[in-house]
Amino acid sequence: MADKEETYKEAIEQLRKIVADIENGELDVDVLSGKVKEATRLIKLCKEKLYKVDEEVKKVLEELE
Repeated sequence: MADKEETYKEAIEQLRKIVADIENGELDVDVLSGKVKEATRLIKLCKEKLYKVDEEVKKVLEELE
């Protein structure tokens, strides 16, 4: 069974946690690379979701004209 994709809110919360851990120096050097990769994945996911919503909103607004 496939994992469900995170929501935008969940992705942002995970990103905030990763950033806070990095800023607080709570991440071990051995896990830092993995966390940066995970942050990159989450940023991409958020950008894709924002782009999709933007396109949907534009389409709806065009229909109103």
